[in-house]
Amino acid sequence: MLKHAFGGAHLLGALARWAFAAVVWFIAAPGPAAPESALGAETAKIPNFAPDSLTGWQLSDDEFIPPPSGPGPIVSDPAHPYISFYRFPRNPRPSFRVADLSNPILQPWARERLRKVNERSLSGQVVAIPKERCWPVGVPAFLLLPATPVYFMQTPKEVWMIWMQNHQVRRVYLDVPHSANVSPSWYGESVGHYEGDALVVDTIGISDKSYVDNYQTPHTDLLHVIERFHMIDGGKTLEVNVHVEDPGAFTTPWNAIQHYRRTNSGPMSEVVCAENNDDHFHQGLEPMPQADKPDF
Repeated sequence: MLKHAFGGAHLLGALARWAFAAVVWFIAAPGPAAPESALGAETAKIPNFAPDSLTGWQLSDDEFIPPPSGPGPIVSDPAHPYISFYRFPRNPRPSFRVADLSNPILQPWARERLRKVNERSLSGQVVAIPKERCWPVGVPAFLLLPATPVYFMQTPKEVWMIWMQNHQVRRVYLDVPHSANVSPSWYGESVGHYEGDALVVDTIGISDKSYVDNYQTPHTDLLHVIERFHMIDGGKTLEVNVHVEDPGAFTTPWNAIQHYRRTNSGPMSEVVCAENNDDHFHQGLEPMPQADKPDF
């Protein structure tokens, strides 16, 4: 029997690794340094996104926030504004996304791909985004996962970001360079380092099967994403500044912003993607992901 790509055994393995790494953190983390120690001063600046097992970070919307100026992300067509369920849960007429094709960041082939998605959306057909079909979403679209919190796990060598709804996991390897030859994968290869009170993450090698956003904006294997995670509002908000480059899909680099609110709703629980998520009404939805062989 084929298993879901994020099935039970995979989930239990991930949780076991999470618990083991947490133990490693408490064993390997350096003790407090003397006040005059430069290393101690630097360590004190490192942001703690997970002060306890109850703290998570949750989105209030599944859209990128455009920057104050300069090239920004794809947003909805002004003639067909997207009304987010997450911002307006009582909206009686939810809408599917229609991308603004006038955004100058798009190369012609990428604009044409989005035009076809728009046509489907405007025809009234269901346009499901990858997470609704239990697919990995890639980077930077990981920053658009709503509904349940993202939990952080920080160790001296790695940072893990785990989205609770179906336990999609990103791994950031600290203070190391990128590999000489990176094989494309859903979340690519992320390396990071701390800069004062921020975590800076550099990601390459992202599979072009993923999209950049929930409008299904495509990208190539040249996609390069830099994210800067830092807390604002006295630690109540996690702000992520995003820089995206892909000379194969975009005419210019562009920037975006995302905000998470701190939540203390409890420790991460076992929440899985829908177990009965077939295309019952024959709407041409993406198939559920299946594993051809065990990944453990």
